[in-house]
Amino acid sequence: MPLNSYRLLILCASIALAACAATNPAKNNKPIPQQNERSLFEQLGKSDFDHLADVEMRENTQALRVLMTKLYKRNPRELKKSTASNVEVWVNAVFTNQHGWQFVEIGKAQGTDAIQQAFKPEYPGDRVLSLIAGIQTMLIKAHGGKSEFYLTDTVDPQNVYNAARNIEIAVWKLSNARDDKGELYLLTNELNDREHNLSFEREFGKMIGSLDLYAITLSEKLQRTITRTVQTFATALFLPL
Repeated sequence: MPLNSYRLLILCASIALAACAATNPAKNNKPIPQQNERSLFEQLGKSDFDHLADVEMRENTQALRVLMTKLYKRNPRELKKSTASNVEVWVNAVFTNQHGWQFVEIGKAQGTDAIQQAFKPEYPGDRVLSLIAGIQTMLIKAHGGKSEFYLTDTVDPQNVYNAARNIEIAVWKLSNARDDKGELYLLTNELNDREHNLSFEREFGKMIGSLDLYAITLSEKLQRTITRTVQTFATALFLPL
């Protein structure tokens, strides 16, 4: 595929990400986050696809921060299992501390193991932390263990595609998996006669869309075929990365 076609795809990806961020312009008047200025050496060490990967990973990480905050506010009992701090302080600590995503509060679980743990009936720990840490570490693994990308880095589009499907399974579990009392493990969207709140669904939808867009674009560049998987959510297994 010619370079101009690549640039067109990247432009489309950027437009799509910006459009997702502006789902509700009446309430979303914050500027789109910009990448920090980098040295000329760093810029020369990145291809257009590296820049696209940087944007995709950064935006999905920000979406997870938003989701973690929302989940704790809907499920305050989970926050108390990990910290006495308020939601904002704890979320900031989770995403900024140099801990390598190894949280003793959730048994240092990562990836799909941590996601699954959040929905186990017998699990006594912080289900919000387990879910969010699981998704974030899954995304890092799907991107070759990186969160910032350069010319020498290699990302398998199949892994990125599989990560998107795994998030779909996690979203289904959030809305359908219940304990022995018939209650959801974690409360998310509110849809009743008094309130219509689908903000969780929108954030997860943005993540899935950006992952799929990057996976398809990358597969075109590398001329690799993505194996598409169709599963029934009720019996779906998390896909390997």
